[in-house]
Amino acid sequence: MTRFILIRLLQTVIALIGIAVLIFVLVRASGNPIDLLRSATSTPEQIENLQKQLGLDKSNWEQFVIFMTDLAQGDLGESLLKRRPVRDMIGESLPNTLKLTVPSFIISMILATALGVFAATRRDSFLDNGVKFLAILGQALPGFWLAIMAMMLFSVVWGILPTAGMGGPAHYVLPVGTMAFFMLPGMMRLVRSGMLDVLDSEYIKLARIKGLPEKIVIWKHAFRNALIAPLTTAGMIMAGLVMGAVITENIFNWPGMGRMMLEATYARDFPVVQSITLIIAVLVLGMNLLVDISYAYVDPQIKYQKS
Repeated sequence: MTRFILIRLLQTVIALIGIAVLIFVLVRASGNPIDLLRSATSTPEQIENLQKQLGLDKSNWEQFVIFMTDLAQGDLGESLLKRRPVRDMIGESLPNTLKLTVPSFIISMILATALGVFAATRRDSFLDNGVKFLAILGQALPGFWLAIMAMMLFSVVWGILPTAGMGGPAHYVLPVGTMAFFMLPGMMRLVRSGMLDVLDSEYIKLARIKGLPEKIVIWKHAFRNALIAPLTTAGMIMAGLVMGAVITENIFNWPGMGRMMLEATYARDFPVVQSITLIIAVLVLGMNLLVDISYAYVDPQIKYQKS
C-alpha cells in the first residue's frame, strides 16, 4: 500500500506540472488582456507602461519561468484586473463555494444511496419505477434551466425564498437544492444497478439460505460490494463540483470561486484563471487518489501488491 501511494503521489505531481504548462499556454492563446484594459484614448506610451506594470512586456518563456518559480514558492501571483494577490481572492471565495458544494454533495449522496438501495430491493415496484423516472428526468434537464425555473417558482411566483446572494439559511435552499438534484440521478442509477448485480450473485443467495436477516444481507454484504462504481463516481463528482458551481453561483449571484473564474475568463485575467484551474486539478487528482486507496477498505478482495 505504501509503495502504491508513493507512486500515485509522484504521478500526481507530474500531472500537475503538465496541467500548469498546458493552462499557461491556453490562457495566453485566448488573447492579450491589454486589449480589454486599455481605453480608446490610451496612447502607445500608456499601453507600454501598462504592459510593464502587469509583466506582460516579457517574453512568454520569461513569464512561464516566473509563473513556475512563484508557484513552487506558493505564490499564485496578482490579479491583472483587481491588482490583488490571487491567494487572498481565492481565500475569500473558496469557503463560499465549499458552503454550497459540501452540503450539496452530502445531501445528494445520502438520497442517492437510500433511493438506489430501496429501488433495487423493490425491483419493478412503484418506488423503483419512480426512482427510474426521477433519474431520467434529472439527467434530461439542463442544470441552468433547473436553477432558473426554481428561482422563478420559489422566489418570483411564490415569494417564499430569496432570489440570490448570501445570507441566512433560506439563501442556501435554492442553490444547494439545485446542485444536489444535478448530482442525484447519475449516482442513484449507479447504486441501483450495482445493488441489482450484487443481489443476483451466489453469495447473497447463500447468505439468505443460511437465514441471515434481510437487513444484514442488504446493508452488510450486498451494499458494501456494490459501492465500487458509485465510489469512483462520487470522488469525481465532489472534485468537479467546484467547477460545476460556475453556473449555480452566477445564476444565484453567489460570491464563490466559480463566479470569480467566469469573470476572470472574460477579463483574460491570467493569474486568476491559472490558479483556479490548478486548484481544481489538485482536487480532482486528490479525490482520485483517495478513491483508489478506499477501494482496499470497501472491497477486501482488492489488494495493492508489489508488481
